[in-house]
Amino acid sequence: MRRISLIIFLMLLTFSPIWAQDKAQEKPIPEAEVFTSTQSVRINGVTHNLKTRAGTMLLRDENNEPIALHGFTAYFKEDGPSKRPIIFSYNGGPGSSSYWLHMGVMGPKRIVINDPGYTRAAPYELVNNDYSILDMADVVMMDPIGTGLSMPVGKADGKDFWGVDQDIRAISLFIMQFLKEYDRLQSPKYLLGESYGTMRNAGVMNYLLDKGYALNGVVMVSSVFDIRSLAFPVQESTSYLVHFPSYAATAWYHDKLPNKNANLEAFVDEVRKFTEEEYLPALFKGGRLSDAEKNRVAEKMEKYAGISKDIWKRNNLRMTASEFFNELLREEGMTVGRLDSRFKGINPLPQNQYAITDPQSDAISPAYTAGFLDYLHRDLGVSKKLTYKTSAYSAPGFKWDWSHRGNEGWGSMISINTAIDMADAMNKDPNVKVLLMNGYYDLATVFYGVEHTIDQMNLRPEIRDNIIMTYYEAGHMFYTHMPSLIKFKKDLADFIKDTQ
Repeated sequence: MRRISLIIFLMLLTFSPIWAQDKAQEKPIPEAEVFTSTQSVRINGVTHNLKTRAGTMLLRDENNEPIALHGFTAYFKEDGPSKRPIIFSYNGGPGSSSYWLHMGVMGPKRIVINDPGYTRAAPYELVNNDYSILDMADVVMMDPIGTGLSMPVGKADGKDFWGVDQDIRAISLFIMQFLKEYDRLQSPKYLLGESYGTMRNAGVMNYLLDKGYALNGVVMVSSVFDIRSLAFPVQESTSYLVHFPSYAATAWYHDKLPNKNANLEAFVDEVRKFTEEEYLPALFKGGRLSDAEKNRVAEKMEKYAGISKDIWKRNNLRMTASEFFNELLREEGMTVGRLDSRFKGINPLPQNQYAITDPQSDAISPAYTAGFLDYLHRDLGVSKKLTYKTSAYSAPGFKWDWSHRGNEGWGSMISINTAIDMADAMNKDPNVKVLLMNGYYDLATVFYGVEHTIDQMNLRPEIRDNIIMTYYEAGHMFYTHMPSLIKFKKDLADFIKDTQ
């Protein structure tokens, strides 16, 4: 009887839910797949042949446990030296894959679009990217977990990667392991991120430095570090102030200003001065502002931003970005772009307070998406059985954790600021330089917002001098604008030359 009872006990133990759960966690680890090809790019009359690797790398945690298959596309110059510069590049979101930068400016080919209008449906044109940086550096396009071909494996889950600090850790682990895997530890190292990718950059540069990986330079394309500059929180004036020069630049572009200054840079400087010396004090006074003072400031705002002073007064001198998109061209039945306010599109609900679509996103997304996927499978040879995810937003359970080490106790998402990480890294490594690239017509990450953030970093003058600011007469993805694309290449090339 005792023997039978023992057998029954062992059987129950074997099939208990706890055991089943442990077995479920021990799911097999998929193998990383890398697809090799040879690509080429012609720059300044010289053809550069590239050994290309596209696929996934098995990512391990600090205890050597597998946690993800991390997607990437790497372009290595054939017979290039191991000390050739290497740039790790990604987009933002958070939750976006890297195909925008890949096909817009970084890769050997780029998508042709009708800037600043709507691009026709397929066939889309892919052309040699005359302005790629591949003549000077190798490039690794990275797709964060949940995007591209990247996915958690083993006991890891999406939540282990979807957050400010989780993302910084995972991206840094990939970079460190990639450098070792491909014998590039001695290469000059760069980060290049766009949008949220700049917020990520600030954390990654500090994380890597703490692990003994110093960077030569960090490139910020359309930057944001302090979410307060974008969020328009209640009873907080920062967002309204830092957006106003971009509103003014947009009105300047769409010819909504009588007798406007023909020089955009001079005009923007004038608006900066007004914002700091007149607009800021008015918002600070709040309810103590007299009617006469409010009227005087509103008249100036109409002069600079092309919207009636009566509307500014009714709104207590405040207007969110989404309200501005609809308001500027409301009488024409049009709305301007968030990502690039040079773009304008039909406003189906002109009576709305807020815009419901982004003309720039509508105008270029199909070309980038279809063009890239065709290139990925046809040129790079990635298996068509694999699904490339352009974003993580539809992934089950995708939710971003906005808490960040160093911002504890600040309260909410709108308090997150990774500029503290960048300042820490720059103070610990006074040799590292940062290139900030800003579009005047970017209403997603406004140029005056990042200027304000840098001003608040409390850097010593010699460290502040390591931050270089450049500006472009286009929007968030300013490389869609040919003159800005040409300038992008020159500015990036000069930066790499100066930081080796």
